[in-house]
Amino acid sequence: MRITGRLAAGIAAGAAGLWSIAAFAAADAPVKVGVLTDMSSVYSDFGGPGSVVAAELAVEDIGGSLLGQPVRVVSADHQNKADIGVATALQWFDSDGVTALFDVSNSGISLALQDIVMKRDKIAVFSGANNKSLTGDKCTTNGMIWGYDGYALAKGNVEGIFKANPGSSWFFLTVDYTSGHGLEADTISVIEKLGGSVKGAVRFPLGTNDFSSFLLQAQGSGADVIALVAGGSDVRTMIKQADEFGIAAAGQRIAPLFFTVNDIQALGLDATHGMPVVADFYWDQTDGTRAFAERFKARHGKLPTDVQATVYSSVLHYLKAVKQAGTADTKTVVETMKAMPVEDFMTSGARIRADGRLMRDMYYFEVKAADASTHDHDYLEQKTTIPGAEAYRPAAESDCPLLKS
Repeated sequence: MRITGRLAAGIAAGAAGLWSIAAFAAADAPVKVGVLTDMSSVYSDFGGPGSVVAAELAVEDIGGSLLGQPVRVVSADHQNKADIGVATALQWFDSDGVTALFDVSNSGISLALQDIVMKRDKIAVFSGANNKSLTGDKCTTNGMIWGYDGYALAKGNVEGIFKANPGSSWFFLTVDYTSGHGLEADTISVIEKLGGSVKGAVRFPLGTNDFSSFLLQAQGSGADVIALVAGGSDVRTMIKQADEFGIAAAGQRIAPLFFTVNDIQALGLDATHGMPVVADFYWDQTDGTRAFAERFKARHGKLPTDVQATVYSSVLHYLKAVKQAGTADTKTVVETMKAMPVEDFMTSGARIRADGRLMRDMYYFEVKAADASTHDHDYLEQKTTIPGAEAYRPAAESDCPLLKS
């Protein structure tokens, strides 16, 4: 069939009109951020509902709206199951208009989402996930790591402990999934580089209630340091049971490799004093961290953890990038996020490396003794600052293709 010039012009005008309507709708679409986290299980206390509060505070601080529309926060419980996490992300991206997701607090789910955000041309910013593949062989342009990772936890804890006990021997109690294995491997690597030794390791399933046999093996090893590669309720249970066995009192040091103020508050200073804490945030560090903590606690009823603080920081930086770019287009926003230094109450001048790693400072603390604590929630004494340029895996040791180009 032959199309006349008038008809062709009409079709072209109609197509242009449809394109303009679509472009206008896209431009007017609200910015919607999703907080995908553990709401009900072992990690809910240091992420969970508190991470949603952190994201909401960041939205308030950007002014509540962008691109002429209110910014919305949605949330979901992934239940520490990759299939639920992936299904939720797909629903958010394909049907619900979510432009970026945050937190996750689970390395296995985070790894699965790296592929999803690339296929759907969306953004994911992870807190509380420490698997080295996220910024290694599975790195992507659209996935970023905002909080601690396994390398930073390993380096900070081992170097801090070795200052008081150089050449120490270690035994590991490790949660039996990918991030636990990775953190154990990173920690062993640092121990061996510094001239220490490893006397053994046992692995346990997530959500274990009775650690007696594992702790007895660790105690029987005679290791100077018993490393707890776990978080949330698992690490609390281990520390309670280790205290019942009198392990620390007998001279072995208990070293949880991931520990939060909520854990310390739940266990008490008598049970935790002297334990190491490696974190990128502590509520009582500066006037800025104290002000944020007060505001957060007024809303949530608890002090913020480092995971929750990094959710605030990452959501705020994302929203700042959307505002500066004038669009929620993924490629443009990612480029803007990586071009802008990160500035907030806990971060100054940090930048995102090509592998998605935010190169911000980390800190080594130790838990205070009860008689050294002078006010409510005064738990930690800062021993060392680890500059961002030194805290994370060097680019030369990474297998991320984005760092090779």
